[in-house]
Amino acid sequence: MATITVTGGAGFLGSHLCERLLNEGHDVICVDNFFSGRKANIAHLIGNPAFELIRHDIVQPLYLECDRIYHLACPASPVAYQFNPIKTIKTSTVGMVNMLGLAKRCPARLLHTSTSEVYGDPDVHPQTEDYWGNVNPLGPRSCYDEGKRVAESLCMNYHLAHDVEVRIVRIFNTYGPRMAPDDGRVISNFILQALRGEPLTIYGDGTQTRSFCFVSDLIEGFLRMMEQNDDVGPVNLGNPVENTMLELAQAVIEVTGSKSKLIHEPLPKDDPRRRCPDISKARRLLNWEPQVDLKTGLHQTVEYYRTTLE
Repeated sequence: MATITVTGGAGFLGSHLCERLLNEGHDVICVDNFFSGRKANIAHLIGNPAFELIRHDIVQPLYLECDRIYHLACPASPVAYQFNPIKTIKTSTVGMVNMLGLAKRCPARLLHTSTSEVYGDPDVHPQTEDYWGNVNPLGPRSCYDEGKRVAESLCMNYHLAHDVEVRIVRIFNTYGPRMAPDDGRVISNFILQALRGEPLTIYGDGTQTRSFCFVSDLIEGFLRMMEQNDDVGPVNLGNPVENTMLELAQAVIEVTGSKSKLIHEPLPKDDPRRRCPDISKARRLLNWEPQVDLKTGLHQTVEYYRTTLE
């Protein structure tokens, strides 16, 4: 079994990944500065002799020994990453250099979790990995979008110049238990509004689309990408089933049993109209595709949020 470092390990995705790796018998080093991660996400792992927690900001160098690095550290919701945009950029640039330096020194294989945001407001649909994107480099989302684009470039250059083993995945919208209630993403917003009996807020006319991948499916994709030896990536990981915001709102109302109505607000600046992955490469390379349908995933997520409101 391996010693595996997970940066951002106390976050929504990181905590599920730590749990999965421990269940498979690995030693896990969870690294988090708790900017957006939460101790509650990993409280049940504390005390496991195979689990180690380090409070650390990866903008500062990190010195430890491991075989694998899953690099998830970076606030991912607009509310979090726009709170301190300079910090967000430094995490994706200086922090990325530090983690690649660690991978080079150990040596360890590093999987970098990039994002569908590198495609910006795409002119190509669905998005394939060879599409270069349509990102506003000066907009309010650029601290995250451009930071992640630079991080991918750093990964490839460390790979080519220093033979560091890297893997790059691009994550599309993911949801599930432990997603922060106040993170501002549409599924958590809709569920909490529905459970409180408040109107569901639709931005724009509600015809804009997203694709929603349940967290367990995404974690499976991480593991398969890390352990395959044929391609550094990038590889899209997400659900190719597209839903409009109106369809999602109706599904949430149905699952929660809420009587909430819908209200409309103006569409935020640089909010993409369509976002959906082409996962042909993931199917071919990893034999991976999502298994959990939206209704099933929403039921599990709603039950989690019910407990947080009690």
